[in-house]
Amino acid sequence: MSSQHYFEAQPLAAHRPGLVRVVLPDVYLELDTDSGVFSPGRLDPGTRLLLEEAPGPPASGDILDLGCGYGPIACVLAARSPGATVWAVDVNERALGLCARNAARAGLGNVRCVTPSSPEIPRRLAGIWSNPPVRIGKAALHDLLLSWLARLTPGAPGAAGAPGARAYLVMGRNLGADSLHSWLDKQGRPVTRLAARSGYRLLAVSQEVRGSSPGLAGRGDSGDG
Repeated sequence: MSSQHYFEAQPLAAHRPGLVRVVLPDVYLELDTDSGVFSPGRLDPGTRLLLEEAPGPPASGDILDLGCGYGPIACVLAARSPGATVWAVDVNERALGLCARNAARAGLGNVRCVTPSSPEIPRRLAGIWSNPPVRIGKAALHDLLLSWLARLTPGAPGAAGAPGARAYLVMGRNLGADSLHSWLDKQGRPVTRLAARSGYRLLAVSQEVRGSSPGLAGRGDSGDG
């Protein structure tokens, strides 16, 4: 299946069922896949980097997997934090069906598979974990990310207040990860590169928006692994 179709609501690709095993130190899942969804043949390296290196989800609250596909990120988050509600969001109806089936088979009752326009999604989110759909185009991706970043829960005021929620985004360098880092920084959102491996970048994006002229955000990792 050509990759440009995985973000369509109703993929035209003929069904080709498959199975992907997600093997992590703390989680093992067997997930059904199909053609017409993102990376149906394997757990792609960017998603693996996110699941291995991003901070874990909070013990409770509403968290988001943006562009969930067949559900590897959503299901791992749900397994790691059974007290949280994981909103698995995608425009692709085939992907949502797979994600819901995979979560149910794994006994993960805290996963909610919905479209981005669903009124069920809370207005405030305790965190976002995403391998975003970069192939929708730069302008569309920017609009998508800004709309969801605005829903992150703010931190408590004051120097000693609790920090706001964060988004953890993974993207390939050749697909514009460094450009996205720079663009988010120019929007006033502090960004930290948490890890880099095999050409992928893992970025942490703060909920807060700087009021002063943005400078270069700190990058926690300078190598490519």
